[in-house]
Amino acid sequence: MTVSLEQLRRCHVAVDLGAARTRVFVKGAGLVVDEPSVAAVNTRTGALIAVGALAEKMTGRTPDYIRVVRPVSGGTVVDIEMAQRMLRHLLGDKLRRQLRRKPRLRAAACTPHDSDPLAQRAAVETLVGLGARRVELVDTLIAAAVGCGLPVEQPTATMIMVCGAATTQVAVLSLGAIVTAERIPVGGDAIDHAVIQHLRHQHELMLPSQSVRPLQVALHGNGLTLQGPTFTEIHGRDVATGLARSVTVDTAAVRHAIQTPLTAVLDGIGKILRDCPPDLVADLADRGIMMVGGSALLPGLDQMLREATGMPVQIAERPDVCAVLGLGAMLEGRVQSLVLDPLAEDRPAEDRPKEDRLAGDRLVGDRLTGDRLAGDRLVGDRLTEDRPTGDRPAEDE
Repeated sequence: MTVSLEQLRRCHVAVDLGAARTRVFVKGAGLVVDEPSVAAVNTRTGALIAVGALAEKMTGRTPDYIRVVRPVSGGTVVDIEMAQRMLRHLLGDKLRRQLRRKPRLRAAACTPHDSDPLAQRAAVETLVGLGARRVELVDTLIAAAVGCGLPVEQPTATMIMVCGAATTQVAVLSLGAIVTAERIPVGGDAIDHAVIQHLRHQHELMLPSQSVRPLQVALHGNGLTLQGPTFTEIHGRDVATGLARSVTVDTAAVRHAIQTPLTAVLDGIGKILRDCPPDLVADLADRGIMMVGGSALLPGLDQMLREATGMPVQIAERPDVCAVLGLGAMLEGRVQSLVLDPLAEDRPAEDRPKEDRLAGDRLVGDRLTGDRLAGDRLVGDRLTEDRPTGDRPAEDE
């Protein structure tokens, strides 16, 4: 799954279909859509009632004939038709008309690391159904690293952790490529589930579906550390009587409840460090871990990782939108490729050796020779097979 920077610069729109939120970046307009990946459907007529934030508010409050669905699960599109309808409504008529004016609309999409071909095909078909003539797939880890400003093209190690709603992806990057990566099936939803189960078993209290996040936000500051508040009052429904009541929860018990899902994340980080070359591990001791993703904002999570790994941990400036902003930076040409020869920039392109020109056209190269498809590629996967230059369609030229 490799696509060159030149191919990404030809794209007009970038889409990040996440399990929690859907984000759309349009070249020249910036981030135009940032809404929850939720849709409300009338099961009697099949009509779409609401999408985004309004549909999320309907969760748990709808009559029998209205169903609230999430067409994206774990970063993978599970309902292509519903995902297309949701995207159409999120974009709006005005923006869709502007995109239709493009003679050959190209789109780029983020895909999780090591996603299977079926998941990649689902992402492609979702955007093709919106009118895209060509879809380029980019690894979420690469896009997020570019979006948070990490020097991914330099020969130094950088570790990034993408904390999503369904999965957590950890990777070590060097020279613009992934050295080693791990995808852990634990995310913000698993932490929410652990809190819900703790309150149900220990306090016989059922929480509304949308009150788990406010509970975590209530643990402000260092809420999940020993310096945070000692007790927090929450409201819910009694399991036995069904009546509303309030309980005072010990935050130390909440910290203990979420240790199980966080242990899996720590194990994944340990596996990454064991698989890394020693020189890169030495760089990571100074640079530390960069956290991105919506779940990175969980209060005290960075402090827990800092204490468990002994490495510096930083949270990106806008962790929730780093992936789509990094993809947008590639679309607008704000990402410079790695130049192996410092003097090459001072010479005309026709005077430079062929190998240097090839290396300059990529952010990083696995090889300086080889066929065009293998040599000119950069990040992500392609769903098409390698073909000689003469057999490729004209739009690839």
